Amino acid sequence: MKSSHHKIHQHRLEQLAVFLRESAEILADWDAYSEQHTNLAGEPHDVGAYVRRAYHRDAEIWRAFNRVRPGAKALVATAETQLQHLPAGTIQSRWAWQLGALHSALDYLAVLQEEWLATRDNLPPSARPGTWLYDDERAQRNAEAGPYLDEWASAGEAILEIHRAAQQTPSPLTIAPLVPAPAPLVSASRTTRARR
Repeated sequence: MKSSHHKIHQHRLEQLAVFLRESAEILADWDAYSEQHTNLAGEPHDVGAYVRRAYHRDAEIWRAFNRVRPGAKALVATAETQLQHLPAGTIQSRWAWQLGALHSALDYLAVLQEEWLATRDNLPPSARPGTWLYDDERAQRNAEAGPYLDEWASAGEAILEIHRAAQQTPSPLTIAPLVPAPAPLVSASRTTRARR
């Protein structure tokens, strides 16, 4: 990887790590909230408040993933390439499946985003962020994205694991034996004089 490509990839990996941390915190907060605000049957004490909190959770996860989304396809593609070059003994059997799931999730997220943008563009001019119509449409996109963002939150670690494995695996360029520089050629006439 060229230096600039390496820096871009490293930045994308860092963004993914931030998303994984943030999504874990968001989901842990949701679990705690849900446990406190539902009865033993899992029914919310206050349905309206529960739904609003769920909308908030979905929006937070979408925002967290937005930092990753522009480079997500490149992250998956790089991990797929790295996986092909890893020694068999270092590969986790789940990695290929996880990369496929991440790729599929990205496809669905792209469709949802395109649908949201088309819907947003067709809203009346009075529908702006903060209005019920705008916020409701966006909340629907966020809710539908939930399972695919959950996929990234749970399987995204595979990209980091593959990267670490690739970093620990010597490159064929670094393990190739160094070829000693050839000895300087000595002309026959010099050799003959030196022997005299």
